[in-house]
Amino acid sequence: MRKSPAIVLALCVLLAPSVAVAADAPINVHVNMARILRINASAATVIVGNPGIADVLIQDPQTLVLTGKSYGQTNLIVLDSAGNPIADTIIEVIQMQAGTLTVYQGQARTSLACAPICQNTVAMGDDPAFSAQVVASSQLVQTIGQE
Repeated sequence: MRKSPAIVLALCVLLAPSVAVAADAPINVHVNMARILRINASAATVIVGNPGIADVLIQDPQTLVLTGKSYGQTNLIVLDSAGNPIADTIIEVIQMQAGTLTVYQGQARTSLACAPICQNTVAMGDDPAFSAQVVASSQLVQTIGQE
């Protein structure tokens, strides 16, 4: 039984796997910072491989908001309303280099944000006691500001 070329072509199109668009280089974002991503197709669903590293929200169908949560790499998959992939790329969350200072006192590490003056900040890998003090201080300032 011989099949017509039109039927063979139609079957190939229907049975072909979906191909996601992949970026050549990872998308970089700094820890605790957000970045706007614009896409050409309408997104209905976003999937982040490790939500502990990054978070992505759909602002509108063609605008995504990427937020770096902790250092590392993960992947981002964007699906349209039919569940077809429209993007599949790597997200790399990196430390902001400018204006940061890391201080080592023995094995205890602390971080400072120095723009324009140095103040304590929390970074992954900092001494837990130091981090707890910085967070407590920040919460105290927020409480005072609400009164």
